Amino acid sequence: MYRNAYVFCFLVLTLAGLGGCSNGPSAKESKKAETAPDKIQGKAWENPSESTAADAALNAGGPSVYLVDGLRRYRLFFKTAFQVEPGKEYIAEGVYAQRAIDEIGDPDQGKNGYPLPSSCERVVRMAWPGLAFDVTDLHTSALCARVKRYPARPVFLVTRLLPVASKESGAAEPKKDAEAEDTPEVSVAADKQRALLIEGPAVQAAPLWAPAGGAVRCKLVIDKEGRILELETGAQLCESVPWSQFRYKPTVRGGHPVKVKTEVEVRFEPRK
Repeated sequence: MYRNAYVFCFLVLTLAGLGGCSNGPSAKESKKAETAPDKIQGKAWENPSESTAADAALNAGGPSVYLVDGLRRYRLFFKTAFQVEPGKEYIAEGVYAQRAIDEIGDPDQGKNGYPLPSSCERVVRMAWPGLAFDVTDLHTSALCARVKRYPARPVFLVTRLLPVASKESGAAEPKKDAEAEDTPEVSVAADKQRALLIEGPAVQAAPLWAPAGGAVRCKLVIDKEGRILELETGAQLCESVPWSQFRYKPTVRGGHPVKVKTEVEVRFEPRK
């Protein structure tokens, strides 16, 4: 009798323990949460002038496709050819290549080249698991070639692309654009513009692809509200600066705020 009672109690405790464990996330759910896709949103833009084999490989022979979000242009990488409607807004899900490569890390801190082929392959497999080995190799080569040539111009491996529903109340936007075009523009010396800086990281860590760091002077346009409107240089270090974090005291001429063309110096601390 006592033995049967002991066995019964043991079974009850075991089942209770299993029931308690089932309340937590499963291993499959945890893995899914860890690999949540990156997301970006912007207006689609095609660049037919990019016609090299390396560029064509990023859209399986189709046109070069970007999503433009403010000062950032994300080069979209599709595993199969995809056509977008230029000017239309989309949300892309997938893997932001350079960010993923940097998170994987490099024991040599970029001193032996960037990106590492092994990192490129890993990023491709993150975005598109289950591809044939030869297809994975082709995509890896295309990604490495692009990132090596333009390390600061983000490449986004697309797993899903969705159009954004058009806004019915968007009639006021053209008026805002026309107002921006009518705003006068003046040139301001770099030292005078520096004195108007309110916030922004004028010193930051050197990226993996430029471990030596150094100073760079970037030509840009600042809008009448003191925010960066346009970057007028193709220097890679300038393109890597988080310009959305910069803000200046507006420049006033004749009692009205104006747009400013100037140069801004940013210093990159060497990697150790």
